[in-house]
Amino acid sequence: MPARQHRDRWLLVAGIIAFAAAIAAYIVYAVVHPAIQWQDPVDLRVYHDGGLIVRHVRPFYRALRAAPLYDWHGFAGLPFTYPPFAALAFTPLTWISFWTLSKIVIGVNIAALLATVWMTFGGLGYRRGMARLGATLLLAAPLLWTEPVQRVLFLGQIELVLMALIIWDQGQPDRRWWKGAGIGIAAGIKVIPLIFIPYLLLTRRFRQAAVATGTFAATVVLGFAVLPADSRRWWLDGLMFNDSRTGFVGWEGNQSLGAIVSRLSGSITAGKPAWLLIAAATAVVGVVCAAVLDRAGHRMVGLLTCALTGLLCSPISWDHHWVWIAPGVVTAAVYAVRARHALARWAAAALAAGLVVAFAAWPGSLWNEPSQGGFMEGLIWIPPYTNPETFIRLGDRPWYAEYHWHGLQLISGNLYVLAGIGVFALLAVLAVSLGRRAGPGLGLLTRAAAPPPREA
Repeated sequence: MPARQHRDRWLLVAGIIAFAAAIAAYIVYAVVHPAIQWQDPVDLRVYHDGGLIVRHVRPFYRALRAAPLYDWHGFAGLPFTYPPFAALAFTPLTWISFWTLSKIVIGVNIAALLATVWMTFGGLGYRRGMARLGATLLLAAPLLWTEPVQRVLFLGQIELVLMALIIWDQGQPDRRWWKGAGIGIAAGIKVIPLIFIPYLLLTRRFRQAAVATGTFAATVVLGFAVLPADSRRWWLDGLMFNDSRTGFVGWEGNQSLGAIVSRLSGSITAGKPAWLLIAAATAVVGVVCAAVLDRAGHRMVGLLTCALTGLLCSPISWDHHWVWIAPGVVTAAVYAVRARHALARWAAAALAAGLVVAFAAWPGSLWNEPSQGGFMEGLIWIPPYTNPETFIRLGDRPWYAEYHWHGLQLISGNLYVLAGIGVFALLAVLAVSLGRRAGPGLGLLTRAAAPPPREA
């Protein structure tokens, strides 16, 4: 047996063992804990009820108050906060029982995580084979136990599916005339993926940008055709700009620039002007850097830079939105393997490991009261935080816990966005170096660039 084939088989075996252990741990955790501590699909209930509203109830936004399957942090209900097309897309979910749906969604999300890792390897130049499958399973194992992924499983969210859709779309050959449609569909469900359209324009993929724009426009038209009053209220009457409808912008679970500015300012209103300026500047810099990295031959890095820009600039980036760390960890790990310089190799490896640790899911009982613990939580949940129901009842108040963090609480409570800012700064430095075609950043990055496709 050739040495390469022997190595690939051992990598596959290692991947199977690692991922089987991760899944087994998840199953054991679910068996030994009450259901409320491993799945409370309140967000899935909102999606499900959105589909029911399309089938049975008018008017849409005024009527919908979701009845959660469990009592999550005291909520009696959550409003539908997505474009009308999203409710149309969720309609098929209503044809099966909610209990069955909640279990199916767990499997779908785990499959989406695996697909994302697999497609990321493909986007980095690796062909199908045992080694690629083994590496996919090996890295998916720790990524399954990161807090954003666990929160998606816990809430019944769809971020993993939308991320997989975008990466699949951009992983298609450029000759596919419909390439870009995945971005348009994702934007029709959650608006933030629109940030990929200027990225496509700057990378001179004009047809893809047009397809993405046209597909998104089609979702809006379809929404007006089926739900005209609700579409008008969402798109024309400003409902889409009502951040508070989504939740408390300053809440600990929101890990965006808008959140950190609000928390430091002491109120949503006081922080908004500064956030608008910071977000606009970050969006411009981020999309330009993404385009520079892409056009320098680092297409996957460019795509992920654009996704990171969206996470930072969005007024709301809940913890489960940060599932984009999964392809980020994979990309950093690949660059570590390919790097020829020791400094680049160790830096990329440290970045991959650091992201896993910073975004890991930890037992919440480590820092919460035993009666409140048991959830797998991220380090962002260590500081005290405001009950979201309080914001729904009272609106913004200066005495909320997030406005009074100090010391290490400011680091822990803002960890995801701070990590994102750090990676963003690193990518900006590399982009500038590539743009100037000089400097150490260019040498370190280009030596780690993706080679022609091959079997991993």
